[in-house]
Amino acid sequence: MDPVFFCVQGFCLFQAILKRVGILRMEEKITYKSAGVDTEKGREFVQKIKRNVESTHGPRVLGGLGGFAGAFDVSFLKKYNQPILLSGTDGVGTKIELARLLNTFHTVGIDLVAMCVNDILVCGGEPLFFLDYIACGKLDPEKMDQIVSGIVQGCKLSNAALLGGETAEHPGTMKEDEFDLAGFVVGAVEKDLMIDGSSIRPGDQILGLESSGPHSNGFSLIRKLLLKDGKYLPSDPEQVNFLRDYALKPTRIYVESILKLLQKVPVKGMVHVTGGGYQENVPRVLPQGSKAKFFKDKIPSGYFFEKIKKDQKLEELELFATFNMGIGYMLIVSEENVDSAKRFLESSGESVHWIGEIVSGNKEEVQFV
Repeated sequence: MDPVFFCVQGFCLFQAILKRVGILRMEEKITYKSAGVDTEKGREFVQKIKRNVESTHGPRVLGGLGGFAGAFDVSFLKKYNQPILLSGTDGVGTKIELARLLNTFHTVGIDLVAMCVNDILVCGGEPLFFLDYIACGKLDPEKMDQIVSGIVQGCKLSNAALLGGETAEHPGTMKEDEFDLAGFVVGAVEKDLMIDGSSIRPGDQILGLESSGPHSNGFSLIRKLLLKDGKYLPSDPEQVNFLRDYALKPTRIYVESILKLLQKVPVKGMVHVTGGGYQENVPRVLPQGSKAKFFKDKIPSGYFFEKIKKDQKLEELELFATFNMGIGYMLIVSEENVDSAKRFLESSGESVHWIGEIVSGNKEEVQFV
């Protein structure tokens, strides 16, 4: 017997068996859409956001939205003597779960950009372009439009082009209203001007720039403390409003003011206060033989952190190891440059505080007095 005929006959028999037991209904047409992915809706969504995304484009962006790759003209890098490209990637963490519960999506896009651009800013990097990845259980154009609008706003605040992105539906593996975000940024800095903390010495001073709240970190703890069973909104409307008004405030983007400062005042090191708080982030920029000493009474923790501390009775060191405690970004400068740096940043609209100094010691031992 012809083996091909045998395979066809066997497959037909297999289909008949599946149909008989109800596993396969032959009358149903199986499509990508019936499997949970609506590509037509996806194309409509791209067209809807196209003008918004392209508002972040300048003459360096080549081509339009919707191609297989984004193109960015880097011929301008010849203005650098030794250009260094910087890259960073991050997400928003479980803050998106709170956004989902509160049905508020316009801030998490800003968070996504901020978490990436503030990281490369620590090295003195100027953001050039940004890409995003959005995974969702089911494409909701209105929700996605809010998220992308936030990403666009974040890119404008950091002067980065939104070069492209991907929105992927994951039916069957994510609930229809679930989503997750990831971002990626590329920036540049002159090699000789790259900030790595190597020149930091005991006697240098620490300036802190105020945060807008918890930014995008510590939300696993926030959800455990403030949500019912860690999963559901509290029944008290005041607590719900507190979460919406304070916990969901977008992460501040410090790019514009810091890049301007670097042209005026020498800066030895910088810190983006993210997950792990002070104890994890500050040692990352310090050389051996130095440690940071913070003056707690100089740190303006703000309403969100004061309320968490009072209501939940958490240990202070635990708070500093989890949250930014009111300071989202730090600069380390020599003592003679403290006043000029502070004045310049305040003239740029930043709220700046002298919060500590560098002393001799083990860099892993962050001190609070």
